[in-house]
Amino acid sequence: MKLATVNDGTPDGCLVVVSRQLQSVIPAQPIARTMQEALDNWDEVVRPLQALYEQLNAGRVEQAAPYAQTRFMAPLPRAWQWLDGSAFPQHGKLMAEAFHHAPIESDFPLMYQGLSHMFHGPDDDIPFASEADGIDCEGEFGIVTGPVAKGTLANDAAAFIRLVVQINDWSLRRYAPIEMKTGFGWILSKPACSAAPLAVTPDELGKSWYQNRVIARLEVKRNGNVIGLVPANEMEYGFDELIAHAARTRSLCAGSIIGSGTVSHSDYRRVGSCCISEQRAIEMIDSGTPTTPFLKFGDRVSMRAFSDQDSLPLFGVMDQRVISG
Repeated sequence: MKLATVNDGTPDGCLVVVSRQLQSVIPAQPIARTMQEALDNWDEVVRPLQALYEQLNAGRVEQAAPYAQTRFMAPLPRAWQWLDGSAFPQHGKLMAEAFHHAPIESDFPLMYQGLSHMFHGPDDDIPFASEADGIDCEGEFGIVTGPVAKGTLANDAAAFIRLVVQINDWSLRRYAPIEMKTGFGWILSKPACSAAPLAVTPDELGKSWYQNRVIARLEVKRNGNVIGLVPANEMEYGFDELIAHAARTRSLCAGSIIGSGTVSHSDYRRVGSCCISEQRAIEMIDSGTPTTPFLKFGDRVSMRAFSDQDSLPLFGVMDQRVISG
């Protein structure tokens, strides 16, 4: 099942069901008005939503609107919680080598809590205060949970994965090393994220969902030029393990979003990178000096994910412009 949120002038938008081939959409009312309402009442609404999805795919919904003409918001325009992991070890290895520091040693996944009260939509212009802040993109995947009890173990956590999403975790690299040294986490370096339009149930991903991981290629473009077409098959921790880590000492409410961290791959010289800081790290390793600039006002960043079996983007397309604001 593919779900999305359309802009109806309200902060949380209107929940819609999207056809499998991304041709049409239909409002989910009266089943659920918003994505959060659906998540809060998942056991009651999942079957009616699935039935509507099947009717839409069969062409039996007369009032469906064209997908291409729909203005999407983020699936959850505002969420109760956003927790981002760092589950692709190659990214950390490159950063450590480039900046000559020891890798972070940990017996559990790395994770921070970020801004969650706003997620940009897939076509929104993204405002930043200054180019001097080191504007960067980070392509990653995420999941949206149902309610998770404190102390839930990884073996049980997969049952609480409701939806899978794709995220651009915008970052300001000027502030990141300063905030990391404080030990108090990221505030200035982590503005609001963006999300691709579609939130899909794990079963809808087919072979692209394996061991609670997204197995797909994430394409990232800057001004139309591909900087990465990166396989996501080197994720160290599955989303079940990330949920268990997040819930070790606290419960999670329905609608919590957990990210994978930047998709990265050991064959980075061939497949590229999903963020500019990784490109710059590789240049530092090779020559001692980064040459790729961070994003400038007017730059466009687009992202989409593909399975090996289908050219249709798994989560739709993000295509956004960096602006001053």
